[in-house]
Amino acid sequence: MKKRILFVITLLLAFCEISCANCTTIPDNNDSLNFVSVRWNIDTIAQGVVYKNVQLSNNEIFNSNQFVCILEILPQSKVRLAFAHRPERTLTSQIACANNALAAVNGSFFDMDKHNPICYLRIDGQQVGENTPQKSDTINRKYYQYATIVLDSLGRPLLIVPDSNRHWEETFFDRTVSNVMTAGPMLIRNGKAVPQRDDRTFVTQRHNRTALGLKPDGTVLLFTVDGRMKQSNGMTLNELSQTMIWLGCTEAINLDGGGSTTLYLRGRPENGVVNYPTDNGRFDHKGERKVSNVIMLLDN
Repeated sequence: MKKRILFVITLLLAFCEISCANCTTIPDNNDSLNFVSVRWNIDTIAQGVVYKNVQLSNNEIFNSNQFVCILEILPQSKVRLAFAHRPERTLTSQIACANNALAAVNGSFFDMDKHNPICYLRIDGQQVGENTPQKSDTINRKYYQYATIVLDSLGRPLLIVPDSNRHWEETFFDRTVSNVMTAGPMLIRNGKAVPQRDDRTFVTQRHNRTALGLKPDGTVLLFTVDGRMKQSNGMTLNELSQTMIWLGCTEAINLDGGGSTTLYLRGRPENGVVNYPTDNGRFDHKGERKVSNVIMLLDN
């Protein structure tokens, strides 16, 4: 009888742990205080480029554990952002190495089987991806196609909310605009969190996340949070938005996440992978997913 009771208790504890990873909580003052007061591991990797990470292990924010990585690119930095794409899905770290990138994160969404981008993507003036249609609506864009990154000639990003027509990018940007990546949804606009849909588990459940944020002074943040593990539960989109606000962003966009979430730094161990990608189901640095496109940080 005692063995049966212990077995039931074990099952309940396991269920609670899994359920917690898929739930969302309303942030309170303690969450924000805990987050802004954490001790970050900080490393300057280039002039004006700072890498930070922190392990939150005591349910400190959103009643959850989180491993967060941030690449902070200050306005005085001489580096630039760039996009890269491969017709056959390739590891983020491999794409970064092939371009001698200082750093890279996974980019926008793609078809796992066909390998192609499923959001608009233009690189060096060439369109390599389009916003794929919904089966029941071929004109309007999908909810994760409602935010666009544009890089200027110096590789500095601008975030734009596109029109609902899924072909908008093809005509709105003339050919002098060479680099355009659509993803989404937008997380923060004009300093305020953008309301998110509540009818998609993509939005409401916790997952690994990748985001790009802008501060008012021009600082760019490349952000990853790992998920689907007890060491790091991941975030809902609303939790991600709140976190980016705590970091000082007034504009932010959600990128592809889940098993794709990867942050690469040149010269680091584990093939440069500094976060904990989970496509292998383990909390280590070996679980990279092959992706279609990335956002790189170039110093050459």
